[in-house]
Amino acid sequence: MTTPPAYHRAATRSGALPLSTLIYQGIGAIPDACMLFAFGTLLLFYYNQVRGMSGTLASAALMIALVVDAIVDPLVGSFSDGLRTRLGRRHALMYASIVPLGIASALAFLPPAGLSPNALFAWLVGSAIAARVAMSFFAVPWNAMVAELSDDYAERTAVMMWRYLAAWFGGLAFVLAVWTWVFPSSPAFEPGHLNPDGYPLFATLLGGTVALAAFSSTHLTRREVPYLLQPTGGAPRFSWTRFLHDLALAARNRDFTLLVVAILVTAAIAGTATALDLYALTYFWGLDPERLRWFGFSVLGAVLAFVVIGPLQARFEKRGLLIASALFSLFSGLSLVGLRFADVLPGNGDPRLLAILIVNATLRIASDTIAGIMLASMVVDTLDAQELAVGQRQEGVFSALLTFAGKAATGLGVGIGGPLLDHAIRMPAVTSGMQLDAATLTRLGVVAGFALPALYLIPISLAGFYRITRARHAEIRTRLLERKSQQQPPASSHVLADVRLLGGASE
Repeated sequence: MTTPPAYHRAATRSGALPLSTLIYQGIGAIPDACMLFAFGTLLLFYYNQVRGMSGTLASAALMIALVVDAIVDPLVGSFSDGLRTRLGRRHALMYASIVPLGIASALAFLPPAGLSPNALFAWLVGSAIAARVAMSFFAVPWNAMVAELSDDYAERTAVMMWRYLAAWFGGLAFVLAVWTWVFPSSPAFEPGHLNPDGYPLFATLLGGTVALAAFSSTHLTRREVPYLLQPTGGAPRFSWTRFLHDLALAARNRDFTLLVVAILVTAAIAGTATALDLYALTYFWGLDPERLRWFGFSVLGAVLAFVVIGPLQARFEKRGLLIASALFSLFSGLSLVGLRFADVLPGNGDPRLLAILIVNATLRIASDTIAGIMLASMVVDTLDAQELAVGQRQEGVFSALLTFAGKAATGLGVGIGGPLLDHAIRMPAVTSGMQLDAATLTRLGVVAGFALPALYLIPISLAGFYRITRARHAEIRTRLLERKSQQQPPASSHVLADVRLLGGASE
């Protein structure tokens, strides 16, 4: 049996995590938030509605990029877990990703003029792959740091809370700037995001924002390197054998595997829904950029979540908060579309409709933020269970497997979104104007507003089988501290005992 590696911190923190560290680590959520909007919302719309590529072909290109990216993630995670540099396991990769990330994300929206359809497809595939792989080298080690910053059950939630707060504020500020200054509507282009002349400015803003935010988070958290867990000198470096071994170990963790499956299903649904989101906002709800920008105020939902999440977690289990928040978000969205079909809501263009949509978005952001923080915090707790069961820390691999699941499934969802546009909704090629016939609007509302969101009941039900409670986590941490005080790696008999303690965390 191979002796599992030991881990140590070069320095021991006294007291709680500094507020500045929470903020600096949270800034790292901004690149992904901006990329989510750019690649999840605008990229398909740009190549389909502005550049004239079929929805099926454009979504196929985006799906290919996501699948390649998903394959890269576990490799980056395994490599990061065993990396030994003067900057530790995480920061060296994060620094290396910054310039490629900024350049590649901008190039995705800067295809040369006059490209043939095949060349345009190749440009989209190549630039999207480059941008997403660069993001992996930043996001995987950045995500892996969460479990290393703190061992405390509640403090980990605080880390996730600040990350979500930064993502919402940074991402929505970016979106507000885009709708206000990059894509203003004009007599020639209504709505403004049909104007091809706005995309070079958007590309520059996107590339600069993600690179600056990635650099800021990396550089400002560099002081935390001594407090992060590092493998001892006997820890194995990256190899394909070790990579496959790491994947097999992670797959044996029942609670983690359950969350991965839930994330797979969620990401597949979200990928399809996100691909259709801008179409629904533009055509079903009749919103131009001048109205879309007011959704920036929905960031108040993240503030609301920030205020209530502490008292809620003190009273309820993470699993219960996740399920309740997800159900609220689901049914608030379904009811809104149902009220539109029942002709209860004000008509498109009515200021009252915009106010209703913004209030609804604010409440959904609050519930989505709570659900997301709980899910991420639950995943981090499975890392302690994993160390107890097998004697090995796998932050990078766990982070990578989660992003692999999310991206692979999102790629599938994006791939489905294009054919839905072409064949189920029968979306016409639109170069200007916001008017669609009633039948197309109905199909768009049914698919984007009812059919896809209802599928979220599947991952919500899966979350009910998660078993790490506050009491169980405290027991796990006690056992880990006892083991570390003895400074002995777990023998096979200890591992089996720990598995029984976890109720089958390894099977």
